[in-house]
Amino acid sequence: MLKDITLGQFFPGNSAVHRLDPRVKIVLTVAFIVLLFLAQGPVSYALIIAFLAVVIGISRISPKMVLRGLKPILFIVIFTAVLNLFYTPGTYIFQWHFLHISVEGIKLAIFMVLRLMLLIIATSMLTYTTSPIQLTDGLERLLSPLKKLHAPVHELSMMMSIALRFIPTLIEETEKIISAQKARGADFDSGNLIQRAKAMIPILVPLFISAFRRADELATAMECRLYRGDVGRTRMRQLKIARVDVCALLWVAVLFAVVIILKHFGL
Repeated sequence: MLKDITLGQFFPGNSAVHRLDPRVKIVLTVAFIVLLFLAQGPVSYALIIAFLAVVIGISRISPKMVLRGLKPILFIVIFTAVLNLFYTPGTYIFQWHFLHISVEGIKLAIFMVLRLMLLIIATSMLTYTTSPIQLTDGLERLLSPLKKLHAPVHELSMMMSIALRFIPTLIEETEKIISAQKARGADFDSGNLIQRAKAMIPILVPLFISAFRRADELATAMECRLYRGDVGRTRMRQLKIARVDVCALLWVAVLFAVVIILKHFGL
């Protein structure tokens, strides 16, 4: 299961999606999330799925890798679908004690499952095609107006990007600890819920120690490189809006308009 968590991983490439300005990719990701909540009908979701499929194809990210990232949320998806399926009032087509299935429940369950899956895929594509440094720069530029309110924009952006960057590292460290504990005879699969929770202690303690050690090493490395936050900081690559960024924004704007029109007609 841990190997299926792909959030925070970056796959280098030279596709049009990789070359997009990180600010544009962050804005497009937020717009796509809003678009998911605006869509109400099958035609709208079909257009959104087609749009996301085109983005994945252009990025040259393996579809298997994208779908593998959905496995960790499979339980949440099923749980959400069951709740919407059995507890949505409407025109009932099946009833048994406190359980009932309605036509509206089936539609809502399908749309909620699609919404969750597309949401995870879209946010994953952001980290797949954007390096942590680019992500930090993009967030900092977008949040730069908050500097007038004395908000620590650079520090917040750096913490968010470091957190995303270390997700794969901590997952790999967890797998190593689990393998080491199993080699010593530890059993994580048998017993009741309380016993399994207690069996996780030999994993959590060394994991926390490793995380604190890595954080201390990272802080030392940043101090040795004279890192002083945003004060006097220069960048090797300056962010510039290119033609491909304008095309991507126009493309999403057209999709936005079409979905709003389809929503008006209930499609």
